[in-house]
Amino acid sequence: MAHTTAMLLEVFIIFAAAQVGGALARGIRLPDVVGQIIAGCVVGPSLLGWITPSEPLEVLSEIGVVLLLFAVGLETRLEDVKRVGGSAFAVGVIGVVVPFVAGTFWAHSLEPNWPRSLFVAAAFVATSAGITAAVLKEMGVLRRTESRVILGAAVIDDILAMLLLGVVVAIQAGGSLRIGRLLVVAGEAIGFVLVVGWLGTLMMRRGSKFLDRARNPMSPLLVVLALCLGLAWLATRFGLAAIIGAFLAGMIASETRQHVQLEEQMQPLLTLLTPFFFVLTGAKVDLAKLASREALWLLLIATLLALVTKLIGGWLGALKLGPRSALIVGVGMIPRGEVGIVVAALGLSAGVFGDLLYAVIIAMSLLTSIIAPPLLAVLLKAGTGDKGPGTGHEARVADS
Repeated sequence: MAHTTAMLLEVFIIFAAAQVGGALARGIRLPDVVGQIIAGCVVGPSLLGWITPSEPLEVLSEIGVVLLLFAVGLETRLEDVKRVGGSAFAVGVIGVVVPFVAGTFWAHSLEPNWPRSLFVAAAFVATSAGITAAVLKEMGVLRRTESRVILGAAVIDDILAMLLLGVVVAIQAGGSLRIGRLLVVAGEAIGFVLVVGWLGTLMMRRGSKFLDRARNPMSPLLVVLALCLGLAWLATRFGLAAIIGAFLAGMIASETRQHVQLEEQMQPLLTLLTPFFFVLTGAKVDLAKLASREALWLLLIATLLALVTKLIGGWLGALKLGPRSALIVGVGMIPRGEVGIVVAALGLSAGVFGDLLYAVIIAMSLLTSIIAPPLLAVLLKAGTGDKGPGTGHEARVADS
């Protein structure tokens, strides 16, 4: 009973802190997620110590980000993604290669150890779709071309990051790197995305009329939520993040006749659960480990490297959309969020990182998640009246 009481208190603190942080962020014209992440730093173990990340809270956090990506998928139709497929692929690939190469050489300059350097570089690779998607949804720009490119590229990022992590773990462990096995894993992951995305939307277009016959007005929501949770679990069985399955489930549900109704019905769930993800992201950083001059210097270099390399990769990949749109895409790909944190945790448990480097990577992931949203908001607002390629809700891209 005492454990339940303590857990309820932490849930209350997280939810209240998220609302206060979000309101303060809005007061200075920043996205809510920035305030929620900073609120997590304040109430977490580093400062006030009111909450401690635990498995039950992590479950709530995971459900929150799964529902967020499902809601984003609800506003993203397959036909829209196909129009920007070429740009999304280019952004995803170049946006992985540039940070990985730069991160490898930077880590190697700190300590000449190639397996360790590759592991550090893996933390620079994948974009946090949850954080960027929250900003895009909050601003109501999910139908812009740049938003579709960012979300499509984030899916590709996740597949490539998963493969790279498999490579560096095998190298670090001293095991044999079986190319054939990696190709099988890559094929399964890509096949999952393509088959679910294409076959699921096709089936939903033909079968959504059956949802109209439901007597309970909540039945369509219950059906698509079951689809969301099922595909989120299935994605993990193919080595992908659960949010990829949730995003695909949302895309499938966007083909229903009730998609507007579903978007409205999702709002209370999002309001309740998504703050847990952002507050816990902030709570995981250990500020005490960053108190020395050496740690702050390492953090500055790592953060600049993470910002610049992802920006360059995204910008180069999206350049065909025009300079401004390419810049928006580049900034949208910057947040590392939970992906960098997961890699850092794996490195620490494997003995690859010491406490200092672990804290630096965690803080770098957090800082990129804080810096990118306000930059993205400024660029999107500045481009609202721009009629050039890749801007506005009516922007169209003819990718081959």
